[in-house]
Amino acid sequence: MPIEASRLIGTWRLIGGTAVDAEGRSLPPPYGPQPMGLITLNAGGRVMVVSGDGRSALPDGSSRAFGSYCGGYSFDGATLIVTVDGTSSPRAPLGSRQVRSVRFEGEVMVLTPPPAIVEGMMQRRELYWERLSSSSA
Repeated sequence: MPIEASRLIGTWRLIGGTAVDAEGRSLPPPYGPQPMGLITLNAGGRVMVVSGDGRSALPDGSSRAFGSYCGGYSFDGATLIVTVDGTSSPRAPLGSRQVRSVRFEGEVMVLTPPPAIVEGMMQRRELYWERLSSSSA
C-alpha cells in the first residue's frame, strides 16, 4: 500500500542504522554507534539532510562520517527522489538524484538507498528516523 506523501512532511532525527555487505554479513552501523542527523521535508517539495558520526572522539585511524545535501524531492508513495542542488558530500554531488525507498516500522521512517560501494566495499544500508515535528517551513 502506498504511503501518503503528507506522512513524510516534517523534521526527523536519525536514531540508528544498519549496514550489511554483499553476502549479507553485518557491518558497523552507518555513522557509528552514536549517529546524529536531521532530515526536514516540507510540503513545497524541498528537503534538507545532514548526518554524521556523533561520537566526541573516534578510534585512532578512523575518519568521521559526515554528509549534508538539499534539493527538491518527489515521492511516489514508495520512493523518495531528491535532486541535489546544494551539498557538502562527494557521495551526493550537485545534480545527482539521491534515491531512497521508504517504509515505516510503526512510527519510525526507514530510508534505504540502493546498494553502494562505501569504503571500498559494497554495502546495503538502512537509516532509521524518528519524527521531531510534523510541520516544516
